[in-house]
Amino acid sequence: MNILKKLSPEWCLRIGFAAMYLYSGVDIFRNPSGWIWAVPTWFIGFVSNIMPIEVYLKLQAIAEIIFALVFLAWFLNTRIVSYIALAAALEMAGILFLGKAGIDSITFRDLGLLGGLVALWIILRKRAQFDQSSDIE
Repeated sequence: MNILKKLSPEWCLRIGFAAMYLYSGVDIFRNPSGWIWAVPTWFIGFVSNIMPIEVYLKLQAIAEIIFALVFLAWFLNTRIVSYIALAAALEMAGILFLGKAGIDSITFRDLGLLGGLVALWIILRKRAQFDQSSDIE
């Protein structure tokens, strides 16, 4: 069980979320029309006044790929990563509470993802505050 001493909950969460966002980001970018089912009709109507929904989904995909890369970037300032964790949590909350079908057999899993993203944000904020207080001393 020595390996458990070396594993960081923060990095387990960061790697898991990076894998999730990298997969979804790449898949959405390659096949945006395959993801239209997940976008609420009211939102499609809103976005369509500004740009085609496929373009919006590609922009969403780019954002998710950026989330993934930030979660993997060990060299970034903790505060920056915490902002991305917060943005990802807000995105997940939006998916859950503004989504097409509300909570159903697909989106119920997003509750766990939301909880994990909030947990990662808390871990990172606490570490950022600790790092900041250490810099002062």
